Amino acid sequence: MTRTLAIKLTCGAEAAERANQALTVAAAGIAAGAQVSLWLTGEAVWFAVRDRVPDLRLPHAAPASDLIRSVLDGGDVRVCSQCAARRDLTDADLLAPAHIAGAVAFTELVLRDGVQALVY
Repeated sequence: MTRTLAIKLTCGAEAAERANQALTVAAAGIAAGAQVSLWLTGEAVWFAVRDRVPDLRLPHAAPASDLIRSVLDGGDVRVCSQCAARRDLTDADLLAPAHIAGAVAFTELVLRDGVQALVY
């Protein structure tokens, strides 16, 4: 059975090292063969918005755009529904195949057997 790694990222460029760590762990999880579900809340929602992915400009770190593309290609990316609404974002604004989902979906995911949840 493949384990699922659920990562909730709660910050954006204002906490660049923490944001980069979450994106790096998500990408590494995919490389390790885990099922990865990345949940973006608050300012982290911009990582999934077309033409708005923040450049974290961290030395010795992969670009955020490369990391999010890796997660989009190999995992699941969801944007908090309330956070999206506060920013007037819809699914059409997001990088495919990211989509908007609410707290109920996140709760259902992390309560399943075999799920490891991390919050950054």
